Amino acid sequence: MAGSSHKRMDDPANGATVRAVRGMDGPETFSIVAQSPTDALVGVESVVCVPTFRRPDMLEETLRSLAAQTGGHDVAVIVVENEGVAREGAARATALLEAGLFKGFVIVEPRQGNCKAYNAAWRCALTRLPALQNLLGIDDDEQAEPGWLDAFLTAARTAPAELFGGAVVPRFEDGSRAWLSAHPVFRSHYAVSGPVPRLYSSANYLIRRQVLERLGFPFLDERFDFTGGGDADFFTRARRAGFRSWWVQEALQRETMPERRTRTDWIAARARRNGAISTVIERRMLPGLSGRLLVLAKSLGLLAASLPRGLVLALRTGSGLIGLYHAQVALGRLASEFGVEAEQYRKPEAN
Repeated sequence: MAGSSHKRMDDPANGATVRAVRGMDGPETFSIVAQSPTDALVGVESVVCVPTFRRPDMLEETLRSLAAQTGGHDVAVIVVENEGVAREGAARATALLEAGLFKGFVIVEPRQGNCKAYNAAWRCALTRLPALQNLLGIDDDEQAEPGWLDAFLTAARTAPAELFGGAVVPRFEDGSRAWLSAHPVFRSHYAVSGPVPRLYSSANYLIRRQVLERLGFPFLDERFDFTGGGDADFFTRARRAGFRSWWVQEALQRETMPERRTRTDWIAARARRNGAISTVIERRMLPGLSGRLLVLAKSLGLLAASLPRGLVLALRTGSGLIGLYHAQVALGRLASEFGVEAEQYRKPEAN
């Protein structure tokens, strides 16, 4: 794997010397509103990043699940508030940090966008935790099982990879809709621990520090802020840079699914979005007219194959709604070919 060159700089936050990352010479866009004492953080090798937006109660559940982790690991948490006005999540996290539930930072990235939030959290970690080796992530509507952290850190220590993903199991608020857990929109891509071709989602991950240092800042492309897909694009670029991926089925999280996410229109929009994202990423990987035609041909091929694939899926799951998934993905791909962008994250309260 190709190496990367780094200059070194003194970090005023902790007085330690840390490596500068390409692209991080500009001003920071986030502010720190609370943090643990420097001497409690200087030796931390792993940090969990938690972006949050207008869900203070669910954020507290997430943070309490992190506090309940087994294994006795020394870990910090960075909560990044992405709502720049009321900042309810930051206020709740600050109270919990001051009460001793976790150690780390509470920061505010006032520019709305999922990619902006993660870029802020990762930059904060790289510049203020000089011993950092591992960056993990969990969303504010997820709870980590007690062995989640230990499973990831064991894999990071022993597996020949730099990128790690784990399972996310849906927990439906409306129990009568639990059958939707068989839908590809709600299922993880893999089910068995071991090497995998690539990762797709930042919902449950561990990333080794050298990946961020190699790819440079901004780590996530902020053009994906409201469409989603910044994580899939990041993992695609990391794979092309030579980094390896590993699945850790035992690193389990549970995600709360509100009633609105079980509606047919939301599920269809998410499926079309998945198709659109894959098309955008493929066009970036295959520039020029010939690449554009190859991507279009793939989209048309997937549309043609969606009928038999959908029938198989419907028969296997016993659901016609689930069977529509492949056609919806193909339609999302074709819509993207004509410049239609599904900004499902533009209104977070509807997501």
